[in-house]
Amino acid sequence: MKNANQILIAFIAIILSTSCVTQKRYADLEDKYKKCSNDLSGIEKSKNDVSVLNNELNAEIEKMKRQKADNESESAMLNNKFAKLESEHAQLSTDYSSLQLKYNKLLTGNRAETQDVMDALQKTQADLLKKENDLKKSEADLLKLQSQLNEKKANLDILTEQLDAKEKKLNELQTILDNKDKQVADLKNKITAALLGFKDKGLTIETRNGKVYVSMDEKLLFASGSWNVAEEGKNALKSVAKVLELNKDINVMIEGHTDNIPYSGSGQVKDNWDLSVMRATAIVKILLENKGIEANRIAASGRSQYVPVDLADTKEARAKNRRTEIILTPKLDELLKVLGDN
Repeated sequence: MKNANQILIAFIAIILSTSCVTQKRYADLEDKYKKCSNDLSGIEKSKNDVSVLNNELNAEIEKMKRQKADNESESAMLNNKFAKLESEHAQLSTDYSSLQLKYNKLLTGNRAETQDVMDALQKTQADLLKKENDLKKSEADLLKLQSQLNEKKANLDILTEQLDAKEKKLNELQTILDNKDKQVADLKNKITAALLGFKDKGLTIETRNGKVYVSMDEKLLFASGSWNVAEEGKNALKSVAKVLELNKDINVMIEGHTDNIPYSGSGQVKDNWDLSVMRATAIVKILLENKGIEANRIAASGRSQYVPVDLADTKEARAKNRRTEIILTPKLDELLKVLGDN
């Protein structure tokens, strides 16, 4: 579940990444983000429902197995009873035949003895009739029980088939999530190797929520209040671009961040919002100098001062907050296809 949440949150980030840099489209971004959050909740609920259904099906199967065992025990008991009745029926038939012979011999004999034989014969006939009725009832009960067993077996087969299908889907999802985790780890290793020379120059690389975050301090990229990328920053970005060129199934979001000191400009860039957007856009343009990167994989976003990494009101905290983040996310097409099939 944790891995699934990470990848689904990554999917939301991808959808959000289609936003642009203007105020109006930023509002669209918020609407899309809310919709994706609702979709994510639905997916998580669907997965929880699948898990609950799986538990219910397992419980139902165990119940059906217990009922099957009880029915088989009852069937065995009825079979024994049926065999016993058949034996008794055979014995009564033998007794009846013996009495019939005696009756025929005594027809000319003593009337009293004849009457006793008649009474015994009638009693034997009554017992035989009762045993025959019991035998027929046992046969009917046995047939009814066999029908019930067949019906329950058919239901058990259906439930087992449904459970197997659900388990197959869950296994497919888990395999995809595991592959995405490995893909993210491999991507981090590639980015780390490509940017090794900038490790102590205001650059950090980490994975969060199924994505790779490359965070670059302002000092590596820009002069204070500027959105023109410095040469050293360009070199770092070109190294990132080489990795992106070779990994075409990775989407990219560039986020510009400022500190909480108001920026006052007189031209097109008037405040921290404008500055963060301009910086993000400047980085996008440098990455796209690599012709092997498709532009539709990249989006720029300005976050101004509102997503700080350090809330302290200090010079050091403000320096941390003045950063640009390159957020790398594996595409989730395969995961979305499996979820859509559900």
